[in-house]
Amino acid sequence: MRYVALGWFSLLLAGAPAVAAEWLEVSSDHFVIYSEQNEKTVEAFAERLERFHASMSHVFGKPPAKPGPSNRVTVYVLPSAAKVRRVLGTDDRYVNGFYIPRAGGSIALIPKLRGASSFELTGETVLYHEYAHHFMMANLTNRPYPRWFTEGFAEFFANAVFREDGSVLIGAAANYRAAELMDAQHVPIRKFLSFDGGASDSKSLYTSFYGQSWVLFHYLVMAPERANQWVNYLRLLEAGKPALEAAEGAFGDLDKLEKDMDSYMRRATLTARVVPGNALAIGPIVTRQLRPGEAAMMMTVIESNVGVTREEALKLLPGARKVAAEHPDDAAVLAALAEAEFDAGNDDAAIAAADAAVAIDPQQVNALIQKGYALARKVESGGLPKEAWKDVRRQFIKANAVENDHPVPLVHFYLTYVRQGERPTQNAIDGLEWAMALAPFDASLRWLVAQEMVASRRYKDAAQTLGPLAYSPHPGKNTAEALKLLQDIEARLESGPETAPE
Repeated sequence: MRYVALGWFSLLLAGAPAVAAEWLEVSSDHFVIYSEQNEKTVEAFAERLERFHASMSHVFGKPPAKPGPSNRVTVYVLPSAAKVRRVLGTDDRYVNGFYIPRAGGSIALIPKLRGASSFELTGETVLYHEYAHHFMMANLTNRPYPRWFTEGFAEFFANAVFREDGSVLIGAAANYRAAELMDAQHVPIRKFLSFDGGASDSKSLYTSFYGQSWVLFHYLVMAPERANQWVNYLRLLEAGKPALEAAEGAFGDLDKLEKDMDSYMRRATLTARVVPGNALAIGPIVTRQLRPGEAAMMMTVIESNVGVTREEALKLLPGARKVAAEHPDDAAVLAALAEAEFDAGNDDAAIAAADAAVAIDPQQVNALIQKGYALARKVESGGLPKEAWKDVRRQFIKANAVENDHPVPLVHFYLTYVRQGERPTQNAIDGLEWAMALAPFDASLRWLVAQEMVASRRYKDAAQTLGPLAYSPHPGKNTAEALKLLQDIEARLESGPETAPE
C-alpha cells in the first residue's frame, strides 16, 4: 500500500504467508487488534487500551469521541520481539515494538502480550508511550513543544497501572528508566531544556534523555513545591519565548532545578494520580475469528500495511496469489491481493482484484482505494488518456462515499489535480485540510497541507501548520525543508504579508 503519509520502515520478510487458523480480530472504538493469542488475553488488552485512552481524555477534559473505522490504530501482535525486529529490519535488541502514525493507516507492531511493566520496557509499554504522542497530537495542540516536554508527557502516561477495580493509576514510577538515570550520561540542564534537548549535539551520547524527561515532567506535574510552574512554562512558550528563556522564566534557577530533579528521582515514594473506573466509559469490544482466507493472508496484510518496496512486493506476490486462488469468494482476501498487485507494479491485476472484491462486498474501502491508485498510475504512465483523471477522481469519490472520514480518499482526490498539473478545486482543498484535521499526526500530510497553504498565500496558516513538523521531536524526511520554509515565511511576514514567499 502506498500512502501520501511517511512510510518509516521497510519489511524484509519474504516468501509465502503461513496459514494461521486462530487469528483473532478484536475491535473497539479506538483500536483494532490482530493476534494469535487466546480471546481472553486479547480482549483484556483491548480493554486496557481503551481505558488508557479514556484516562487521558478524562485528565484533559476531552469529551468522548468515536473516530471513523479507518482512523483507529491497528495493532498487530507478533509472536516475539525478535519477529518484530525482523519485520523492522533491525538487529537492535532493545527494540520491542514500533508505531507508524499515518493518515487512515496508523499501525503498531508489538510482541506477544504479557502486560505492561514498570520494571521492563515491554512492547505494550512502548505502545502506550507512542499512543500518548498520538493522543497529544490529535487532541491537545497544533503547535510544537520542546522535545523534553513531548517525551516526558509520553513517559508519564506510558506507565499506567490498570487496577482490578477499573481505575487507572497515572504517573507511576518508570522503573525501567532507573539504570539510565543512575549510570548513563546525562544531558546538561540548559542543553536538555533547549528545544531539541541536545539531539543536534551529535558528538555526545546523551543516553539518559528519556529518563530525564520523565523525571522533570513528573516533578513539575506532581510535586507541590513546583505547582503550576509547568502551566506558566507553556504560557511563555505560547507567547513566543525561546525554550530556554521560557524555562528560566517559569522554573527559576536552572542549576537548582537540576539538583532538585536529582533529589526527586531518589525519593522512596512518588505521588501518582488515580482516575476512577466510573469516569472511564468505554464502548463495546467485539471479537471475531478471522476467516481461513483472511488468516492465511494476514502476514501479507501486515507487510503491505507497514510498507514494502517493489522488490519486496514481488517476493510476497506468489503467496498472496495462492491464497486468493484458494479463497476466491473472500472480499477481504481479494482486497489484500489488489494491494499486493499494486505494490508489485501490476496495475491491471490490481484493478481486476479490486473489482472482484467490490463485486462481493461493495463496502471494501481498501479495494476501492487500491483501484484508484492503480488507475492514477496508469494515467501517469500513458496507459490511460489524460482525460481519465476524471475516472480516477470518481474512484476516490466512491471510496469517500463508503467512509466519509477516511483521510486517504480525501488526500488522493486532491492529488489527482496536482498530478494532472491543474489547480485543485476549493472542494479538493477543503477535503485535504479535513484529512489533516482527522490525522494531525501524519507528517507527510501536514507537509502537503502546508505547501497548499503557501500556494494559496495563506502564510499565517502555513506557519502554524509547519510548526509541529519543523520542530518535531522525531525528525523525518520533510523536517529540514519544513524548518527552512517556516523560517522564511516568518521572516518575510515580519516585513509585511506582501513579501511572504509564494
